[in-house]
Amino acid sequence: MKGRSVSTYQWRKSSYSANSSNCVNVAARDRAVLLRESDDPDVVLTLAPPALRAFIRAVRAGEFDRTLNE
Repeated sequence: MKGRSVSTYQWRKSSYSANSSNCVNVAARDRAVLLRESDDPDVVLTLAPPALRAFIRAVRAGEFDRTLNE
């Protein structure tokens, strides 16, 4: 990520993570949504909001429920 360290963003823990130490964090940046896992915080996915919405719709629809090996 150019210019700004990932630690300077206002990260929020997913409400689905409860008290688990392994969780997903989310932050906002200029027209983008940042996602990372708590156990590897330096790896960050940057998505435009429409791309994130499409991904969430696909997950809810079960498009990723089967692996490629099935």
